[in-house]
Amino acid sequence: MSAIVALTAQNTVGVTAIHELPPEFIIAQLTAVFDDIGVDAAKTGMLFSARLIETVAGFLEHHRVPLVVDPVMVASSGAKLLEDDAVEALVRRLFPLATVVTPNVAEATALVGPGSLEDQARRLVDLGAAAAIVTGGGAGDVFFDGETALELPGRRHDVAATHGSGCTHSATLAALLARGEDLVAAAGVAAATASDAVEHGLAELGAGEGPVDVFHLKGAR
Repeated sequence: MSAIVALTAQNTVGVTAIHELPPEFIIAQLTAVFDDIGVDAAKTGMLFSARLIETVAGFLEHHRVPLVVDPVMVASSGAKLLEDDAVEALVRRLFPLATVVTPNVAEATALVGPGSLEDQARRLVDLGAAAAIVTGGGAGDVFFDGETALELPGRRHDVAATHGSGCTHSATLAALLARGEDLVAAAGVAAATASDAVEHGLAELGAGEGPVDVFHLKGAR
């Protein structure tokens, strides 16, 4: 959903501009997709402002589907992608609707403070999410659903091609939930997919962090 809510102008160095779409246009786009194609699962990404979060949450309250909330807050370049007053709205309005929230370590720290990945995942669930996956840890991701805490092993690659890794993870997770996959199993596949996309990323492209490459998985290049 992030692309229909706030458009970004960006390159491999970072985000250069953000355009916030009007709430009425967002509702029109969501309605067009939900009423015609149908939606089996959804994910949110960069929502930027409290007004947009309220708009999306208000719609999803009446169109309940498995929901992955990726709280995109800061670009790898350091550019802020979520306004200060939007953080409270994100937690208050979207976390209770989420099947799972998927912050990276930096985002989890901004939301609940420092600590181990498991501590952060537990605190995120305390904020209202049904489950949390904190990504980007040295040994892998950590999952917690209010009862069970699991470490999801993952390979980390010293490759300058991480642009899009978080979006790849959350999009893969949402796609698997749409297929009816178990959340824990889907989380494991999402972690492996994001890791693989980084490993085969296009580090030579552009002046900053290159983009991940998911197309090699199917030999699509």
